[in-house]
Amino acid sequence: MPMKIVITASGDPIYQQIGTQIKEMILKKELQPGDMLPSIRLLAKELRISVITTKRAYEELEREGFLETVAGKGCFIRACNEEAIQEEGRKRVETSLAAAVKKARQAGLPLEEIVAMLRVLYEEDEI
Repeated sequence: MPMKIVITASGDPIYQQIGTQIKEMILKKELQPGDMLPSIRLLAKELRISVITTKRAYEELEREGFLETVAGKGCFIRACNEEAIQEEGRKRVETSLAAAVKKARQAGLPLEEIVAMLRVLYEEDEI
């Protein structure tokens, strides 16, 4: 099954775009622990990129704890990656909150008001 990865001219390195999209699929539970990824050569062929670029993407994901390589079998979504998934989620939330805080400061909103907004938004999702 082909991976649904899209390479763009965003300025981000291609290996990073691949890694980001695979992490996103893991976070969204589209890829489950134990799922096998396409071989490095197959993914490179599908994306029409260098094998070296695909290899680097997989190595980065393995270093971050998202993948494990089994010699002679391939690359798999790592079974014990809850900590890596949580850390990735924290980083994404922190990035979004930093952007929101910047906008709030530009709008002249006091911290108390921002906290109140966040509380309402957070509790709204629980209903």
